[in-house]
Amino acid sequence: MANEYNECKVNIIGAGLAGLSAARTLAERGCPVRLISVQQSERAQSNLAEGGINAVLDVMGENDRLEDHYADTIKGGCHLADPNMVAGLVADAPDIIRDLEKIGVPFHREKGQLIQRNFGGQKKKRTSYAMSSTGKVVMAALVDQVRRFEQEGLVERLPHHLMERLKITDGVCRGVQVRDRYHKKSILLSGPVILCYGGMNGLFSGETTGTTANTGTAAAIAYDQGVCFANLEFIQYHPTTVKITGKRMLISEAARGEGGRLFIYTADRQRQYFMEDKYGPRGNLMPRDVVSREMTLTGREVYLDLTGLSGQVWKEKLADLRQEIIDYMDLDPAAEPVPVSPGIHYFMGGILVDRNHETNIRDLYAAGECACAYHGANRLGGNSMLGAIYGGRTAGRAAADHMPGQDHVSQADLLLGKQNKTARESGNQEHKKKKDCSELIPLKGMSHQDKVREEEMKAALLSGLGVIRSREKLKAAGDRLQELTRLSLEKGSEEARVRLQLARAYVASALARKESRGAHSREDYPESREEYRKTTVVVCDEGEPAVSFRDIPELEENSSDEKTSLSHSICISQGAGEE
Repeated sequence: MANEYNECKVNIIGAGLAGLSAARTLAERGCPVRLISVQQSERAQSNLAEGGINAVLDVMGENDRLEDHYADTIKGGCHLADPNMVAGLVADAPDIIRDLEKIGVPFHREKGQLIQRNFGGQKKKRTSYAMSSTGKVVMAALVDQVRRFEQEGLVERLPHHLMERLKITDGVCRGVQVRDRYHKKSILLSGPVILCYGGMNGLFSGETTGTTANTGTAAAIAYDQGVCFANLEFIQYHPTTVKITGKRMLISEAARGEGGRLFIYTADRQRQYFMEDKYGPRGNLMPRDVVSREMTLTGREVYLDLTGLSGQVWKEKLADLRQEIIDYMDLDPAAEPVPVSPGIHYFMGGILVDRNHETNIRDLYAAGECACAYHGANRLGGNSMLGAIYGGRTAGRAAADHMPGQDHVSQADLLLGKQNKTARESGNQEHKKKKDCSELIPLKGMSHQDKVREEEMKAALLSGLGVIRSREKLKAAGDRLQELTRLSLEKGSEEARVRLQLARAYVASALARKESRGAHSREDYPESREEYRKTTVVVCDEGEPAVSFRDIPELEENSSDEKTSLSHSICISQGAGEE
């Protein structure tokens, strides 16, 4: 039996950008926080983010507008993202950059002027950056901010702790059970929960650019306990990665933003810059799903040519990236091309959240990469760090407003109406089929046999959920995962069981979407279909994935803040036929 801590605090699972942003937001409002993570913030996945953060500042003289950032994000996501959530994201982005500079983030400047760079899928230079180590410097600044609140007693750190169970009763999250990795002791923590555990790299271990510490087990636990997930089929393959020991190394899109070019060798050893041939001068900066798909279709080894970049660019903007390539590949990218291939980089799908980042379970929130919020079918480079910081802020504000003891009318029901209410009730019905978790026991870890099956699970997922998919591949993957689940139920751990359940939800979601859109490309359904311009929703129904589709909300104009003018401008632009 787990020991119970009755002091009510907001419990944040994950100490990366989203977790730190939520913790800071809550502490600034005087709300006590527990920041729970497997590792210290300095080792979180967010530190590895390279390219930068998008925001409309128009410092490059290109007449950049909020409406442009909105349009690029919606178009890049293939019109699957909630337009109201995207409007809020882009409206707050300039303030986020100003705030980060205020707390000490050294974004790149020249002669005192902030400089923004090009990033894929965007027509204007709006990505602020710090060489190719933006994540590291942003994390350092936020860690310092949160440490101040630790000294004041508002933030309690629980590093090296794993999430084992959510405490859910009557459709309300009332706490979380965690286990100390070192002492093996489980404790039950009271209060609302914000999930910020990052991407599900562990389901595809060795084939992602993300940290192997993001195992995916926390996601599997939430799914097993009735939390709704969405758009799981949309897995972003970053086109320029390199296989290294245990994972893939990312070669940032910033390298192509500064002039890097993709090519293949023809039969007579001539360089063919295939992206430029097909898409024109900006072909190398097409959205990531497009580039990865085109690379796969060449059927050849692809190279990234960075030899044309100036010495100044290498020194001032990409010095650390160059050193990484030299260290890991024994190759100087300034002198010779780099062989690259697509690797799993980001999960657009995740926990379904409303505009307050609340899930279908009351007082349970999600933010950052683990949440399905802003990216639709394909994430634009530069929007992930922005989404994590903004999502953490939003979840933190909502959790502060809805601390136990206050009347709580869900903004999900108010803003999204009957459709969202139905989804919430559906999720709660799924939850009622499960035993209420008021008294919890530790989650049994995986055995050696489970770990052997884990490799088979990964192989099945990769075979079905590659860059280009088909019903045949997905059906074979689903059948193999179902068989592994049967074996696990006969003789396996609970952790293995819930992980296999989540793996099956990925494949079921991809099978249900009978079209090609964004990061989901099917040989048997090569075109996008209007009837599938919807959100894929999956819930765990007695161990089986139950998939449905929800309509995308319309853009509204009913708020009274800065987003009102943005929404109004967007509506006018759309009415005039602009993108």
